[in-house]
Amino acid sequence: MKPWYHFFIRYFLLFNFPLIAFTQSNHAPLIIRPLHDNFYVYITYGNVDGLPYPANGMYVVSNKGVILLDTPWDTTQLQPLLDSIWQRHHQKVVLCIATHFHADRTIGLPYYASKGIKTYSSLQTQNLCIKKKEGLAQYTFANDTVFTVGNVQLQTYYPGPGHSGDNIVVWFPKEKILYGGCFIKSVATNDIGNLSDANVPEWRLAIQKTIQRFARATYVIPGHLDGYSPQNLQHTAHLVDNYLQQNH
Repeated sequence: MKPWYHFFIRYFLLFNFPLIAFTQSNHAPLIIRPLHDNFYVYITYGNVDGLPYPANGMYVVSNKGVILLDTPWDTTQLQPLLDSIWQRHHQKVVLCIATHFHADRTIGLPYYASKGIKTYSSLQTQNLCIKKKEGLAQYTFANDTVFTVGNVQLQTYYPGPGHSGDNIVVWFPKEKILYGGCFIKSVATNDIGNLSDANVPEWRLAIQKTIQRFARATYVIPGHLDGYSPQNLQHTAHLVDNYLQQNH
């Protein structure tokens, strides 16, 4: 091979490798999708088995500030999310609620607290975060709790153990939107997911309670992957039932 050709190859790789790597990853590090009126789903990525895997969070814009559900999984996107929210809505995040103790929900809690955002989790989640050395919220609630920020009201609900022993969902009664976190699986997957802290038999009971309680939901947001329809509830029940049948 001629020397000039060696030089060309080295030059091409030096200046184009970052572009090649970005193209292969095939996603932006932070994605924000409008859901309904003042509701938005945001997506960041973590690493699962050496590959990027998306995690969903949600934020809601009220007339008194923004409510954030869960934190970005990717810590490099903690501030960019705040910046994007400000640029889009000229509102600051005032409240953040984590829906269970895993890092894809809690890793950004200390950072957001340092920015003056009130961070909350259930007492169960707080205790597990202490035990597992995950990010801690400033404040806790022991029971299902109603939060009101300006013209937006939400209710936390603990259905029982499922994906984790502490998983909660968040209900917006006026808009009939249910944020399920990792307790709810997307119709985009037939994989029940990470079971390292799961109680699958109890999950079966908990998902049935959730289906009955929130039968009027118009949107149901899963913890990972696309698809925000109420079908996610029955799909989660189906995945849980299949797992129990196959592992009886």
